[in-house]
Amino acid sequence: MSAIPPPHADPLPPLPEAADPQGPLARPRASSAVLVLATLAVCYTLWAAQEILLPVLLAAFFALIGNPLIRGLRRLWVPRFLAALLVLCAGLALAGTLAVQLAAPATTWAEQAPREARKLGRQLQDLTRPMHEANRIAEDMARAAAGDPNRKVQVVRTRVDDPYAVLTRTPRVAASMLAVVLLTFFFMVYGENLQRNAIALMPGRQQKKFTVEILQSIEREVSRYVLTISVINAVVGLAFAGILYVLDFPAQEALLWGTMVMLLNYAPYVGPLIGMCMMLLVGFIAFDDTWHSLLPAALYLLLHTVEGQVITPIVLGRRMALSPLVLILALMLFGWLWGLIGLLLAVPLLVCVKLVLAQLDGMGGWAKLLE
Repeated sequence: MSAIPPPHADPLPPLPEAADPQGPLARPRASSAVLVLATLAVCYTLWAAQEILLPVLLAAFFALIGNPLIRGLRRLWVPRFLAALLVLCAGLALAGTLAVQLAAPATTWAEQAPREARKLGRQLQDLTRPMHEANRIAEDMARAAAGDPNRKVQVVRTRVDDPYAVLTRTPRVAASMLAVVLLTFFFMVYGENLQRNAIALMPGRQQKKFTVEILQSIEREVSRYVLTISVINAVVGLAFAGILYVLDFPAQEALLWGTMVMLLNYAPYVGPLIGMCMMLLVGFIAFDDTWHSLLPAALYLLLHTVEGQVITPIVLGRRMALSPLVLILALMLFGWLWGLIGLLLAVPLLVCVKLVLAQLDGMGGWAKLLE
């Protein structure tokens, strides 16, 4: 038999306070608002502190490129300080030699570009003359409808030229470049010691071992990725420079555009699109025939397709694959925050985030979300 409760027993217990319809609705709103405000604060901080962050991030990027080379020299019993100095000096010598070779054609193109652009503009104006005529007729009709057919629209343009802007900007640029060089050297030499000292602050031995394995794995993977991507981009730039040289471009000019293609290739989708527009403009300026004018852009598109669809997936494999949507969003975000340098650093930063998430327990789903 079931027990019968006494007459004085209390009825069902009252509902908890959480059942209040106002309570559970207010908390998600507050947490969402805090998340949005925190995101906006982080974005503003990244934008406001770019003069400090960009040299540090660029130095870390260059150090990641040099770390595999330093490890190779360490296997030959070269001290780390000397290996870092050799790698840094070799990189500066290569960059200086390339800058000297590209200075003359870059100056020539900077001088010729306005004149050639006006020439190309006249050619395009001849093609769009019917559209301009239709636009003029529409304007005349609008003036007649307004009751004043002789009224003219006057545009006033103001321009403020600061002759001292270059003088005030040059020392800051030179100081930033020097800071990048010094930070790169210090990252190469003292990066491991800094990492070891930071890990020594952890309490447990097992936790230290686990953290060391994660950091070493991430550093090796990111270094290998950055170095591999840099080599692939350099090969693409040299190949395109050779193509332009075969098309009767001067050697230094072909090297200039090959270098531009190499740098733009660090920003997937966005960089090749800018490169296509540049090659169309270069082709129309360099050649008079329409089919020859389209040839540099067509060959660049073919080369980029082979590199992006065949070479890079074979060399890097699926482990470094990133979602195109996430990649475009990252390029938009970092390009908006830091300009061209943000486009250069967006993909390495995204790869680093993916590798960190893949190494942490419970974060594998987030890493797969980026694939």
